[in-house]
Amino acid sequence: MNAAQELWREAEGRGTRTPLTASTTTDVCVIGGGISGVTTAYELARHGARVVLIEADDVGGGETARTSAHLSNALDDRFHVLERLHGGEGARLAAASHGAAIDFIEAASRQFAIPCDFARVDGFLFAHEAAAIAELDQELPAAQRAGLAVEALPNSPATWFTTGPCLRFPHQAQFHPLRYLFGLARQAEVFGVQIYPGTRAASVTGGRSTEVVTSDGHRITASSVVVATNVPMNDRLRVHTYLEAYRSYVVAFALPSGIAAPALFWDTAEPYHYVRVVAGEGEDLLLVGGEDHKTGQGPADAEEPYRKLEQWIRQRAPQCGEVRRHWSGQIIEPVDGMALIGRNPLDADNVFIIAGDSGNGLTHGTLGGLLISDLIRGKKNPWEELYRPSRFRVGSTGEYTRHNVNVAGQYADWLRSADVSSLDEVQAGSSALVRNGLSKWAVHRDEDGRLHICSAICPHLGGLVRWNAGEKTWDCPCHGSRFAIDGSVLNGPANAPLTPISLVGAGGVGARIAFT
Repeated sequence: MNAAQELWREAEGRGTRTPLTASTTTDVCVIGGGISGVTTAYELARHGARVVLIEADDVGGGETARTSAHLSNALDDRFHVLERLHGGEGARLAAASHGAAIDFIEAASRQFAIPCDFARVDGFLFAHEAAAIAELDQELPAAQRAGLAVEALPNSPATWFTTGPCLRFPHQAQFHPLRYLFGLARQAEVFGVQIYPGTRAASVTGGRSTEVVTSDGHRITASSVVVATNVPMNDRLRVHTYLEAYRSYVVAFALPSGIAAPALFWDTAEPYHYVRVVAGEGEDLLLVGGEDHKTGQGPADAEEPYRKLEQWIRQRAPQCGEVRRHWSGQIIEPVDGMALIGRNPLDADNVFIIAGDSGNGLTHGTLGGLLISDLIRGKKNPWEELYRPSRFRVGSTGEYTRHNVNVAGQYADWLRSADVSSLDEVQAGSSALVRNGLSKWAVHRDEDGRLHICSAICPHLGGLVRWNAGEKTWDCPCHGSRFAIDGSVLNGPANAPLTPISLVGAGGVGARIAFT
């Protein structure tokens, strides 16, 4: 299969911004340059606030670029489930808030002439097997009670893609996420937002005057801080008992130009599959996603999810051509289906978080920016209680328990033997966990034979990382932190790297070591 590369990365427009080089003071410091952080910064700035936005990578360098870019208020957690967890009013607010997010994206893209290919399309939820038709029968009235104009069909109108019985959700949307994000970031700067890429937040302190300290030692003093980093880097435990990290996979197939009208499709399988079309020059692309699994708990064969996606789509859309691209992304699933947006639990009232995209990250991130802006400005927002991070829904107790039992089980890695018994057994181009005394090392030997050794202990809460051969990363199966070969952080909640280890002198395991 071709090398992994997200479809959207080729978009231009990141700009020539530079990292923060000195301490500063502002009204609001936003941490995170994805759709959550940029939307928050834009909304606050256009209402008159001074805003500094910092991003460890670059604007759009994180999970916003790894989505398939569905925009839907027909939520994948199902409205009959949301009614049980959040009540009928909660389900209606969920539909309304995600609909408002799509409206916001549409309005901004038109107002600022952002060339992001925004288009309204129909969405279709279909039964993955005959037995699942009963779920459609249950979902139809629940979605209608939530305020959506949904209808049941014996099949979708798409002649190129077989669905069978399905629900049609009109007025959904799709777009190019990075072109939109870059355009919105430019408009945020027009309103005065100062954006600093390459600037990692090392710590956040709330209180009368909050303070963010960067990894370079610069201090940002603000009245409020918004942590919009996919998962909070400032909360070590509380919210992570409520969030589950998953990897989700996407494959882009060549498709004859014009054969498929734009539409969104997703099924009732668990894990579910999702499909959309991207128009191109000479040929279109069919994006097919799914095969989710908990981060750090995937199959030993990293290509397996991609093969399953290809097999699945070729059975339903034989017009698919060659694989053009493939990639994976991180989805953060709250145990009750709704993101955590608002004041951070057990923290000062002026520290806010946006976390838990639940497979609808682009709309969750956008509505998160709208909600946080209202909270900081003291404006009443009808969505506040639904997304309040400190909530606990009685109906979600079972999933909450299953999630945390799973997390506890991952610490059993400490009792298991290492992958190999010596460094010499780690072959070129491969990785393994190697025991050294009471600890374990995460060891990678590159194609040139050089060893890259880090502690295998995740600095978040002490889980042992596992090798992800598809992404060439070390992933923590406990709370989803991910690290590069050199130990640097790729995904939180960890906010510090794996400890690098130098071998001093000759020998393999058992050699004298130095922590650097």
